[in-house]
Amino acid sequence: MPGIIASPLARIAEMAVRHGCREMLSLVARGQDFHRPGVIDRTKHLTIGINDISFAGTGDLIAPQEEHVQQIIDFARNWDRMHPLLIHCWMGVSRSPAAALIAALAVAPDQDDEALVNRLRLASPFATPNARLVEIGDGALSRNGRLVAAVQSIGRGADADGNAPFVLPIRPKSLPHVD
Repeated sequence: MPGIIASPLARIAEMAVRHGCREMLSLVARGQDFHRPGVIDRTKHLTIGINDISFAGTGDLIAPQEEHVQQIIDFARNWDRMHPLLIHCWMGVSRSPAAALIAALAVAPDQDDEALVNRLRLASPFATPNARLVEIGDGALSRNGRLVAAVQSIGRGADADGNAPFVLPIRPKSLPHVD
């Protein structure tokens, strides 16, 4: 099964072409403009307008909500899995890693949360999955706190410059390196 590519916005075209992605999930602030890579079919691209915050009630910022997580789950379950799924946010550090975990569990729910999160950490020393997305995803996928606990166990990722895409294997295997 192809993996999930998590990327900063600045490298989506490169990652889509390099990995043969045909479907893309964008988690960006509402009104943030960008160009969808030509290899991504317009009908296989979902944009979710949320900010990278972990709590509601912050003025004009949009915190992740249950309906946003359900969109991630539905999109992942409809992914054809013939090619890697590209997920991106602004920096590729918080929203997209959280969505990658949710998507991986949506398509392979029988896997161990801790093992999945450890694969995430191996793939990216920088990933700090958005806590709100993780918490909502844990509930929506009936993980009973296992996903939240696993993400908390790896702690905050290293400081990042927003230039470190990575591949998250859905199932255990060797991790390819992405430059």
